[in-house]
Amino acid sequence: MHIGEKQQWEKFTLFEESTRVPLIVIAPGVTKPGSVCTRPVNLLDIYPTLIELCGLPERNDLDGVSLVPLLKDPNAQWDRPAITTWGKDNHSARGERYRYIRHPNGDEQLYDHKTDPNEFTNIADKPGMEKIKARLAQHLPKSSADQVR
Repeated sequence: MHIGEKQQWEKFTLFEESTRVPLIVIAPGVTKPGSVCTRPVNLLDIYPTLIELCGLPERNDLDGVSLVPLLKDPNAQWDRPAITTWGKDNHSARGERYRYIRHPNGDEQLYDHKTDPNEFTNIADKPGMEKIKARLAQHLPKSSADQVR
């Protein structure tokens, strides 16, 4: 939760401080004791993971995907960023190194967690960032429902 960083006082942003939550999974016979995975995942991935672990029929109507490949091998290939939405057309995509944020008015933010883990330097307008932004942006929702109040 933000307590003054970036002039924010709540958990209502698309920055790392607001969107990151711990996820601990122990699946007997699947996970190895002490293993740690650094891949970004979504909480929407928990249900498809449980479906697979329980041997239930696969569902194609879910937004998440099973994390079982990462539970078996924390270093497995994983090209899906974690997506967060806060309000209509206000999304972020968090890859392993970069976080990309796109606001409803089209403004963009890009942060390199290797050099800026606290997301203070927006590099979205720097030359050479176009491919990184496009790679992450392709995962953002194509449409957003109206906000319910």
